[in-house]
Amino acid sequence: MSKQEWAPGLEIQGIAPPLALQDFRLIAFDMDSTLVTSECVDEIADVVGKKAEVAAITEAAMQGIITDYKESLRQRVALLQGVTLAQLEQVYAERVALTPGAEQLVQACQRAGLKTMLVSGGFTFFTDRIKQRLTLDFARSNQLEVQDGVLTGRMLDQSWGDICDGEEKRRAVLDLASLMGISPEQVIAVGDGANDIPMMQAVGLSVAFHAKPRVRAQAKVAINQGGLERLLEVFKA
Repeated sequence: MSKQEWAPGLEIQGIAPPLALQDFRLIAFDMDSTLVTSECVDEIADVVGKKAEVAAITEAAMQGIITDYKESLRQRVALLQGVTLAQLEQVYAERVALTPGAEQLVQACQRAGLKTMLVSGGFTFFTDRIKQRLTLDFARSNQLEVQDGVLTGRMLDQSWGDICDGEEKRRAVLDLASLMGISPEQVIAVGDGANDIPMMQAVGLSVAFHAKPRVRAQAKVAINQGGLERLLEVFKA
């Protein structure tokens, strides 16, 4: 597939816009650096003076340099031991902002009848709040272990498995599509990092948002400038 610039800062390949939003039934979003502007794990680490150390692991994982995402996340979470729930609340209040255009895109999808999903390698502490804030239908992410109001540096297993990595994102999206009785072709997946590639490859419309080069190269739509609402430009008004 060859990429072409559909509009300034908006590349497409393998599709012929304008598409019809109503042809899709589900949209799945990554959270960190996609629905929100920050990497939550890096911001938590900053609170305890370990941002550089954690951010370096995050960047290597998102670029695909560290291929074992689960291990990279365990390493980062171990560095968060001792962070309090009060500090997490502070991070959410002061450092977690919705990406420009996020509300506009989500609301347009909801009006068109799509179900909305947040599927993240981040943490339930944040995804629960973002899900409620944007009135999303579903969310899957990782659960930090807390004892006496303090992070232990570990994550808890959940009913579906241990860690939401790239393969779990793909499985969660495809399982939900199956339960909805729709085909993967009727799903949109939006992300920015290497761990989003599996779900993006499995669905009908893959969208890279200010993404790493490896992700951008594979996506049918690449938003390189502006906010998330720019996805709407490839759909009929």
